[in-house]
Parts: sequence; structure tokens; C-alpha cells
Amino acid sequence: MPTPPPAKHERTTMTLDERLEHKLAVARKYRGTITFFKTHRWLLSSEESGQGASTALRRAESRLTELSKTIRVLRTAIEKREARSRASASPRAAICDVFGRYCREAITVAWCESRLATTAQNGQYLGLFQMGSSERRLFGHGSTARAQAEAAHTYFVRSGRDWSPWSCKPGYAMS
Repeated sequence: MPTPPPAKHERTTMTLDERLEHKLAVARKYRGTITFFKTHRWLLSSEESGQGASTALRRAESRLTELSKTIRVLRTAIEKREARSRASASPRAAICDVFGRYCREAITVAWCESRLATTAQNGQYLGLFQMGSSERRLFGHGSTARAQAEAAHTYFVRSGRDWSPWSCKPGYAMS
């Protein structure tokens, strides 16, 4: 027996991104309405259309104000979701995201230093890039691959982008 088609009243659940895109499209519509009436001011003072035009303009302005609040909330939620995703990224993904065009070199250094383990420790040296206590104090440190990559990247940039602070260099083979 075939399944019946979904009822017309059923709503599909939209993702945060889809909801934001929808709200942005609606906001563009209201901005267009506002722009139209601001460039056609004579409609607002016309005896025939003045009251309707004024009502439409006020409604568009009011709804745009409310939509703007909703859009801010949705953008904040998406930013938080993306931050959580970045924070929980694998060491390789975090390193590449942070180091950009130096991704391969940074992975080679981190592999040599820690075998890409965020919990690696050798005396005072900790994490993916085995940064010492004074370097961690200067550049930061964290438990996530992202936090450790950001700290190492800051150190890398401040040291002239030459990997000199690390005993492992990008030319070393990964084994």
C-alpha cells in the first residue's frame, strides 16, 4: 500500500542557515518597500493613496525592525555553532584552518613534535607543537587542537615564519 503524500499543513524543519537566508530575503523585500516609498514621497501625501501608502510604509519599517532582531539572533547562533565546530576539529583540520598556506609545513612540524597529539608532553613542553612554559605564557595554550594551533601560529608569525623555534623542521620526513 503506497504511503499518502504529506499533509499540506505540515511544516518542514529549516536549518539555521535556511532560516537566516529566508529572513534575509524577507528583509530585502521590506527594504525595497521602504526605498520605494521614500523615493516616491508624493504617494504618501496623495489624497487617493496617502493613507494606504503610509500604512504600508509603517508596516514595512516595523517588520524590518523585528526581522533585524531575528537576523542578529540567527547570526549569533550560527557563529556559536561554527565556533564549536572549529573548536572540536581534528588536529589536522585545526592546523590547516589556522596556518592556511603553511598547512603542510605546520602538520609536518606538529607530527614530528607530538604525532598530532594534543596531550603530548615532554617535560615542560606540551601539546601539538610542544611549546614550553614561557612560550605558552606569551602565546597561549589550550586543550583543543584549535587553541594549540592558534598559539603556535602566533609564535610562528612573531618568529619570522621560519620555524626556527622548533627542533622539528618542515624538511623532516613524516614517519
